[in-house]
Amino acid sequence: MTVDHLGSAPDFGLGWLDASGPHSDIVLSTRVRLARNLHGYPYVARARDEDREAILGAISRAAETGEMPSGTVVMPVAEMDERTRRILLERRLISSDLAGRADSGPGKGAAVVAAPGEPVSIMVNEEDHLRLQSLVSGLRVMEAWNLADQIDDALGNGLHLAYHHDFGYLTSCPTNTGTGLRASALVHLPGLVLTKEIEKVLKGIGQVGLTVRGLYGEGSDVVGNFFQISNQTTLGKSEEDLVDHLGRIVSTVIQTEIQARQVLMRDAGSVTEDKIWRAYGLLRYARLLSYKDLMQLLSGVRLGASLRLLPGLEVVTLNGIMMFSQAAHLDRAAGRELSGPERQAHRAAYVRKVLGDESRPPTSGAAG
Repeated sequence: MTVDHLGSAPDFGLGWLDASGPHSDIVLSTRVRLARNLHGYPYVARARDEDREAILGAISRAAETGEMPSGTVVMPVAEMDERTRRILLERRLISSDLAGRADSGPGKGAAVVAAPGEPVSIMVNEEDHLRLQSLVSGLRVMEAWNLADQIDDALGNGLHLAYHHDFGYLTSCPTNTGTGLRASALVHLPGLVLTKEIEKVLKGIGQVGLTVRGLYGEGSDVVGNFFQISNQTTLGKSEEDLVDHLGRIVSTVIQTEIQARQVLMRDAGSVTEDKIWRAYGLLRYARLLSYKDLMQLLSGVRLGASLRLLPGLEVVTLNGIMMFSQAAHLDRAAGRELSGPERQAHRAAYVRKVLGDESRPPTSGAAG
């Protein structure tokens, strides 16, 4: 499949937006990723072009013969235009490493394997030969693990994976050796931020073997009170133990966030409602919006929707705004590359339209 085929399969990587999972107002998504390498081939960093192409060929054949989801396609990244690569990056289906540098483009054999509407996807020839992932709505760590494990089994039947009986799966980075598993939950914690409890919670997460990153994972900043919580180690524990541990800790964080929101409404209800309505008003009527400003304002509106202070506004709508107001998605909707100011104007217009199409919150009756 050569791309731009997002026009015929527009829902690659969008299933989690539906807000159908447990606690989806707080946990946007759960992701499980498995790192795997093929036996007998050099790691990607040392592989020659012909090695990477041979790896892609082997994985493509395994995908054709394995029990993969209906409609699965192998999409070579080099055959995509730049905008499509950026869209897949914004949808978290590929990484910046797989997308390639602006001056050189993607490497030989780089590809993404996915099926329309399905929560599972595969990066080929990124840091490892295979990066399998599942991405689902809400807190569903065990379900995400089972989905990734099914794809691992489907491909593993046709591939000889690099595995050591003492160390487990062998990976390019030693920190992934063992299970090769990274599980994460993307959570929204405005209550803990506003009650100034967030540092204590983040410290506690670190003390139990998990780590916290920003919205886009390792190296990214925390924006709009969105945090990624994930495991740090993959060696010495089973996959089930790792995902169970993450699920239990994130469940505790959810309850702590709920309690913080209750404290806000009890002790600073008018101030909290004012913040929420101000954020809604700015989003509803702004003419220029940077993505950072959008995410900061969206945090307040998301809190208001969760607390039912903004009647008629649903979390699924806010998830869609997060996704489709990103730069490459706006460029695609406009049909051209937008300049910075143009993009801010298009973003604001898009948000105004989406919020205007919702059942509008009443213009009177708000507390305060």
